[in-house]
Amino acid sequence: MSAVESTEIDLRPYFYGIAGAYAGGANTVMQLGLPPVAYGVLESTVDSGKVTKHPFKRARTTLSYLAVAIMGDDDDKAAYQKAVNRSHVPVRSNPDSPVEYNAFDPNLQLWVAACLYFGTVDTFDKLGVVMDDETAETVYQQLATLGTTLQMPRELWPADRTAFEEYWQAGLERIEYDPPVRDYLVALLNFRFLPLVLRPTAWPLVLMNIGFLPDSVREKLGLDWGPKRQRTFDTVNRVTGVIYRLMPTVVRAFPFNLLLWDVRRRVRRGKPLV
Repeated sequence: MSAVESTEIDLRPYFYGIAGAYAGGANTVMQLGLPPVAYGVLESTVDSGKVTKHPFKRARTTLSYLAVAIMGDDDDKAAYQKAVNRSHVPVRSNPDSPVEYNAFDPNLQLWVAACLYFGTVDTFDKLGVVMDDETAETVYQQLATLGTTLQMPRELWPADRTAFEEYWQAGLERIEYDPPVRDYLVALLNFRFLPLVLRPTAWPLVLMNIGFLPDSVREKLGLDWGPKRQRTFDTVNRVTGVIYRLMPTVVRAFPFNLLLWDVRRRVRRGKPLV
């Protein structure tokens, strides 16, 4: 089916809220694999959005964006796009930046959206979410909103899943991590930005997020992995998937449904979204 012919479906039953914790850090690592994206984050002057200074707020705004892009209506998307655009205005390179970047570059936004899509369907697969090819293609077309809720033109989204796979594999080959970026991301994967008292509680998520990285990305970051960790990772995903399939949709989708409610509440009250 083409993007025009696809019939939209309710995506909520397919989403397991735990995926945000299991794979959120891994997705950030992939996004920052392109140096212009990485230095846009590292050099950003928007302190209110930095995970190093406001880890819980950053988690809320990132997951809220996903909730809006995946489950929100047109009004939700327009409101969040406007808020993100305001925060992106100062995110551009300066003469001393190692690479040139601009947060409004549609090709960089395509890469970010591609990482979000890959991460979404990868968690589908590893948590045991099953869908036929027709449904998978419909989901793919709908998830173009992961980019169009930013500033990515719809026509930049690869035409179908085959075209996406070609784009994705080429993107993985372009990934590189300079030492400052590598240090930042290793700290992120190890949850070192959390308050010290909370870090021990995050150790299971360290393994899960590293596990959700493609092999080539783990290698480029110099991260240890092996059969024992892979078996633990697979077992946790398998058990999590079984548990989540027994839950009602409203519980399964938490916290994305709660965050979407919070976005709408903030819009009504005139409170900032990001």
